Amino acid sequence: MLKKRLVFTLLYDSGSFMLSRNFRLQRVGDINWLQSNYDFAKIAFFIDELIVLDVSKEKKDIGKFCETLKLLTAGCFAPIAAGGGVRSIEDARRLLHSGADKIVINTPLFTDNILVENLAKEFGEQCLVGSVDVIKTSDSGYAVVTESGDSRLSESAADSLLALVRQPIGEIYLNSIDQDGTGQGYDLSILTLLPKICPIPIILAGGIGNAKHLAVGFLDDRVDAVATANLFNFVG
Repeated sequence: MLKKRLVFTLLYDSGSFMLSRNFRLQRVGDINWLQSNYDFAKIAFFIDELIVLDVSKEKKDIGKFCETLKLLTAGCFAPIAAGGGVRSIEDARRLLHSGADKIVINTPLFTDNILVENLAKEFGEQCLVGSVDVIKTSDSGYAVVTESGDSRLSESAADSLLALVRQPIGEIYLNSIDQDGTGQGYDLSILTLLPKICPIPIILAGGIGNAKHLAVGFLDDRVDAVATANLFNFVG
């Protein structure tokens, strides 16, 4: 059995790092603040992977994001996945050249299958992490949300995920918007949205408030890795 992984996620917005609650963002500090308060060269020994997402609502500046990524990854030996706004092979290549080991894609998973296929051909399926944000709907079902939370797919989340697992990606980062930043634990019911036989490893995210919540995720056979974006609550 493969070792289950602990993943930390950093959220970047127009030069600052953020905390998120139900996709509402609160500024924490810039890269200088982050480097002054958190030594990722040391943190890397206690996590299995770091994910850095550009969640900027305004027009994304991939050049600035890449420069920040270079500073962040210096001396950090944990594998790093980065994404947010990837819309071309060149976008992905720039992130990889800036220190990322994997590319995270979200909206194109549901809007641009050709791009996903081309990214897989260029960099390999294992280089792609499919990020999926789900939200509860009024009829107690779930839907997938794209475009940093601004757009909701009309089909059910289960149908969206059924189509997703047929795409050439190496992992799925499955995040609950309703639990995001609440500290109330994972919504394990979103795992039932996946096909009964899911060939792609699952990173579960959204809701971590303490170590017990992480343990619940680790103990679920459907989960291959657990993630928290509230990194600042756990360092130390």
